[in-house]
Amino acid sequence: MTDATVGFLLENVKELCLYHYKLSSESESELKNLKANLEELKGFLQDAAQRYDKGEAFKQLEKQIREAVYEMEDTIDSCVTKAVGGSKFISWLNTKISLAKEVRSLREGTVKPLVDAARTAVHNMNIAGPAAGSGVHDTKDHAPKAPLLREDNVVGFDDEADKIIGYLSEEKKEVEVISIIGMPGLGKTTLAWMIYRDPRIRYEFPTLIWVYVSQEFNRKELFLNIMKKFTKQDMSRKDEQELIEILRGYLEAGKFLLFMDDVWTTDAWDLIKPILPKGNGSSKVLITSRHKEVGSHANLERNPHQLRFLTQKESWELLQLEVFGKDGTCPEILEWLGKDIAYKCKGVPLAIVVIGGILQKKYATKGEDIATKREWEKVAESVGSYLNEDRMENIISLSYNKLPYNLRDCFLYLGMFPEDYEIPAWKLIRLWIAEGFVQEDPRKHEQCLEEIAEENLEELINRNLLMVDKMKPDGEVKTCRVHDMIREFCRNEAGFKEQNLFQEIRMSKDSGVFVPQVSEIGRYRRLCIHSYVWDFLQKKPKGPHVRSLLCFSKEPIQLPKEHIHTIPVAFNLLRVLDAVPIRFSRFPAKITLLFHLRYIALYGDDFNIIPDAISKLWNVQTITVDTSSSRTLKIDADILNMKQLRHFKTKASIILNKNGKGDPAEYLQTLGRLSPDSCTEEVLERAKNLKILGIRGKLEALLADSKSLEKLVRLEKLKLVNDVFPLPAKENPLKGLPQPHKFPPKLRILTLSGTYLEWKNMSTLEGVHTLEVLKLKDNAFTGSFWDADGDGFRSLQFLHIERVDLQFWKVSEKGFPKLGCLVLKKCKKLDQVPLGLAKSLKKLDMERVTKSAVASAREIEEKKKKEMPGQQVNKRGGFKLIIAPGDE
Repeated sequence: MTDATVGFLLENVKELCLYHYKLSSESESELKNLKANLEELKGFLQDAAQRYDKGEAFKQLEKQIREAVYEMEDTIDSCVTKAVGGSKFISWLNTKISLAKEVRSLREGTVKPLVDAARTAVHNMNIAGPAAGSGVHDTKDHAPKAPLLREDNVVGFDDEADKIIGYLSEEKKEVEVISIIGMPGLGKTTLAWMIYRDPRIRYEFPTLIWVYVSQEFNRKELFLNIMKKFTKQDMSRKDEQELIEILRGYLEAGKFLLFMDDVWTTDAWDLIKPILPKGNGSSKVLITSRHKEVGSHANLERNPHQLRFLTQKESWELLQLEVFGKDGTCPEILEWLGKDIAYKCKGVPLAIVVIGGILQKKYATKGEDIATKREWEKVAESVGSYLNEDRMENIISLSYNKLPYNLRDCFLYLGMFPEDYEIPAWKLIRLWIAEGFVQEDPRKHEQCLEEIAEENLEELINRNLLMVDKMKPDGEVKTCRVHDMIREFCRNEAGFKEQNLFQEIRMSKDSGVFVPQVSEIGRYRRLCIHSYVWDFLQKKPKGPHVRSLLCFSKEPIQLPKEHIHTIPVAFNLLRVLDAVPIRFSRFPAKITLLFHLRYIALYGDDFNIIPDAISKLWNVQTITVDTSSSRTLKIDADILNMKQLRHFKTKASIILNKNGKGDPAEYLQTLGRLSPDSCTEEVLERAKNLKILGIRGKLEALLADSKSLEKLVRLEKLKLVNDVFPLPAKENPLKGLPQPHKFPPKLRILTLSGTYLEWKNMSTLEGVHTLEVLKLKDNAFTGSFWDADGDGFRSLQFLHIERVDLQFWKVSEKGFPKLGCLVLKKCKKLDQVPLGLAKSLKKLDMERVTKSAVASAREIEEKKKKEMPGQQVNKRGGFKLIIAPGDE
């Protein structure tokens, strides 16, 4: 979205004036005027983003603003690069004067005309009408068009319908709302209509009402449509409050089931809700929505029903019905192709229906022959492009256009990742921030950028535009995925012709030529390449305007030493570099000349030193370094003095520069994993804003004198890895842990690995009352017996125990009052899971444990079933037992 681009440039200009006054002093007045112009443009774009029907003229103006901003970014950053890279005073002075001239020229020749055009556009839009509000309209001009209700060729919904009908049959004290949610095209309306027509429902509910809500519904018109079910009188002259009272009276009088299809917002639901009677517990309301928030808001006690994807078998069955009809069968020559195409639709019924229509036409015209096979092969190769027809694009664009302006670039950016890619949420959030998609919000002045970005992630998930793949123990998202259908929409919407947000570099299978051609990449802003990375680099690309390069490759890429500087030479204005698939034999020194870098992710195949020159990267926020053979990583730079650095991650043991001195690292939140020798009082005093800290090495001396840890007053997550290489860890067990008050006061998550503590030391951790998540790995504790027969661990919600020799575990019912999830992995001697854990436990996950431990878990499951009424199972709460295959 262009307003985010303007906002990002605005922040860069502010930082240039604030942190680099010597460079910007000659152009101070020009930069001040530029800031004022940018503020006005940003306000215009944010206001216009909330309006409907902006028209082609606005789209062209938005494109012009975006291109102008890109030009200004490149001009300013190029001047900064020349100034910082130059060594002579004359070069420095000339660059400052050049910056002033360039900014003046761009502002007067490009920006001011755009500001005038924006003012004119605002005037015209104000004449045309007010900005869009909640999506509720008072006129019939925006009357929603109901979707076609599908009755034939419905596959895979029988079990889903049975579940929902079961919920609808439950007796309650008040009218209950059941919600069906899911991503666009998944079949929410189809399922609801299937339930509406089900004989069991028609027998159970004398009054059935179906209304279509949509994004821009007319509240009064909706009430009148419901009223038609009860009376033929003309009620159109009644006001809304009168209609509410009359409807509530009708609905109180008998048993009803009200279907409300396509409810978009919680505000919309709140406007409709007043018609429902307070009592009448035998009646129900069934709503469908793309947004989880709507379902949760409508019923606080029952989770929304998340509609599942079709299985591979169901997908193939539906595709055959669409192509060949109920009586037809797929010819053998096309069967394997058809199954492949069905699989690539990834379980979305609408995608299968659209593709089925395309295949049916090709089959109808050419019949069962080789030509048809060739046509089907073309479809199989590019299912995504065939899905990008008007029908598919329109249904996703409804969700996209409804997104708040601050979420649109975050959403489109999902198209950067390969198909079926498991996206780490931590990485995605930091990339969003580095790209400038997440900016400080004056209304949320207490929130940091990461917290705002996490809200954006949750919002996209709640809107069913992003799927959760894995969860962290504390309930946060660990990894997520984007459906191929949505990914294809993002790629097209973000393309050069539309927004020039990013471009995917592909190798053509037919010609072996990159698409787009390597010679053309200079006009793109961001590049992602999923394969043939080394072939691409060998072409010596040159991208003077490329600001981001993300490499994805399933196979590691061994980069020859003579090509180690290819990337920094080719893309000198990079802000984001994710090159983890590339194996660097040494740290690529020329990366330190990329002064605008904000995000760096590298893989060090053998290097164990990061040079002092990295401190030149004054903009860098996130550095992640994966290492293979190196157990340690020596950092010559004083990273605590890098003003913008927020996160430094590596699994190696970090050895910091002992000569580092300076002000506290104001923004540093993540540091891992430090060597114990680097965990000095001075270092931790400067890093006092840390939220996540990992320590790896010989822990005994550190933990024996742990005065510094308690000073980390904001630390929430701590990982301690006892690495005494080359000696085996079991020969150097820790004698004990610091006293509870020596731990950071806000510590929520603690991981211990290889510490070989005795189980009696667990009493110390019981005293850390802030602990919510505890992970014990690789013989963190040793011994056959753990007596937890106390009342400690008051706040612990998640406990993970892996690779320990524990055999007997005693627990009182008071010991773990809030423990909701227990994970036991490779505990090959554990005799039983304590029954005392059953009271609060909601999930028990077991892998490679004893048969007797599994039997005791079954006892806990049976106990939970007896304690919990049947109707509670599908509500919030419940109990889930997971046992790995082969353990029973």
